[in-house]
Amino acid sequence: MVSIHSFAVACGALLLSVVSGQDTPVRIMALGDSITGSPGCWRALLWRNLQTAGITNTKFVGSLPGQGCGFEYDGANEGHGGILATGIVEREELPGWLASSTPDVVMMHLGTNDVWSNESPTELLDAFGTMVDWMRESNDGMKILVAQIIPMNPPNCVECGDRVVAFNEAIPAWAASKNSTGSPITVVDCWTGFDTATDTGDGVHPNNAGNEKLANCWYEPLRSAIQG
Repeated sequence: MVSIHSFAVACGALLLSVVSGQDTPVRIMALGDSITGSPGCWRALLWRNLQTAGITNTKFVGSLPGQGCGFEYDGANEGHGGILATGIVEREELPGWLASSTPDVVMMHLGTNDVWSNESPTELLDAFGTMVDWMRESNDGMKILVAQIIPMNPPNCVECGDRVVAFNEAIPAWAASKNSTGSPITVVDCWTGFDTATDTGDGVHPNNAGNEKLANCWYEPLRSAIQG
């Protein structure tokens, strides 16, 4: 027989769980290229930072598994090496990923390969717009976090740095034009304070220091999306 005290404790714990939202995990898709997925250890650091802060009602989702980052973490993602945003749209890949993973939040660090391929900001943001439409078709309450991407300075693309600046400068106006109350778009500044000389190993992909900076740039926007 269950005592009145035990029953009261159990009911209190259940009520606290419901009130805090800890009973239903928020499903989060990290969408991007090799910066996100190969191995993308900033995601591991971000997950650990959330856990340390007591934000445990999360489930990272995607068709790709987490890779080794020195500790166990929830690492599913859609970070596909070499992928272009324009290519995702041309091949209509995102609807299938969304249907399989059913995210509540999508966080995008995407466009590096498009910039490298000299896609214009207009072409790239047109692709982003199509992807946002697909996200909202999947979930009309989708919370969408879009990065102003980290700088790049590869030795074989002297113009890439300026192209990143032009792309990042165009993102806020685009986001405002696509924003909605039910499915907000948040612009996440991952560019400011990131130095390709000290935070990458090759002018493009983050090293350990860069991973720390990427985890930090995502933390507050993602925390707000989870708890908001």
